[in-house]
Amino acid sequence: NGQFMPCPSSPNCVSSQAGDEAHFIEPIKTTGPTSTVKNTLLKILNGSARTTITQTEDNYIRAEFVSLFFRFVDDVEFLILEMSPEKTVVHVRSASRVGHSDFGVNRKRVEKIRDQFTAMNKEH
Repeated sequence: NGQFMPCPSSPNCVSSQAGDEAHFIEPIKTTGPTSTVKNTLLKILNGSARTTITQTEDNYIRAEFVSLFFRFVDDVEFLILEMSPEKTVVHVRSASRVGHSDFGVNRKRVEKIRDQFTAMNKEH
């Protein structure tokens, strides 16, 4: 329905749809059609270590990231909204399945994906 599940009160989740500062992260803002944005995200995810894409739909992607040492699973979701030909917004949510703190891993992951996305868009 265009909305992610809210983040839990624990500090192991970030979401561009969160209403509080502790969990909020900026969405990825770009241009282009949903299909192009989705394909770029899929390339990034397919190139990420220990990552499995578990669901793709028209404007939605869900992936699982597994940590190297303890094999913790984090769920990452992307919702691509084409507002106009000049404005596309990618909402994102990254959350740990277990534990209380993630030591900023989810926030860092989203920022790394944002940086990769920006770099790939500059290449075109």
